[in-house]
This record gives sequence, C-alpha cells and structure tokens, in this order.
Amino acid sequence: MLPKHYRSQRVCRSVCERVAACQAFRSTMSSEDLMSVDYEVYGRVQGVFFRKYTQAEGKRLGLVGWVQNTDAGTVQGQLQGPSSKVKEMQEWLQSTGSPQSKIMKAEFKNEKKIQSLDHSTFKIVRP
Repeated sequence: MLPKHYRSQRVCRSVCERVAACQAFRSTMSSEDLMSVDYEVYGRVQGVFFRKYTQAEGKRLGLVGWVQNTDAGTVQGQLQGPSSKVKEMQEWLQSTGSPQSKIMKAEFKNEKKIQSLDHSTFKIVRP
C-alpha cells in the first residue's frame, strides 16, 4: 500500500486535472451557444457497433446525451453541447457512423438553443 501522503497527492492531482478539464470545457461553452437536438439514423445501424462509435465520437467532441436502438431497426438519441460541436456530430451521423454501418439517412428534430446541459455524459441506453 502507498504511504498516506502519496495517496493524497495522487487524489489531489486527479481532482485538479478534472477541475482544469471542466474549466476548459466551461470556457468553451461560455463563448459559444449551447444546443440540443434529437436524432434518428436509418439504414444498417444495428448490430454494427453504431451506438458504441456514436458514444465515442460524442465524447471525443465533448458532447453529452444518449444513444439507443429502436424496435424499428433505427438508432435514436439526443446531443447537447456547443453548437459547432453538435453540427460536427450531425455531419458524422449523416455520413460516417461505424465502419460496418450503411447510413441511408439521418433525421434531426427539436433543434434548440439551451441554457444548460440536461446530461452529464454521453451514454448508451439499453432497453
């Protein structure tokens, strides 16, 4: 086991790194409007790791929200974050997706400016 003072230093460093990341994210958010949009993606999007890739891309862009499969064979969810990053994710959902997916179309609804985020992370919702 590590000495107590060393463990406290590691905890403090970890907390400081998280605080710095949060402050950087907040400064990005304060200089740009926040946006929320619901989406649904059609095509070969189930059974091809589409949700996992969507979550990874959303996190990479610093977005929050969720993604889930539907009974109709589509993938749907919600994106929230700085408007430029939401737009970037919308393009990704329309044209890239997971390597084995075949996107026919992506629909976006309820696009609106928001004052604060409703989610704290980007998660995969499972039934």
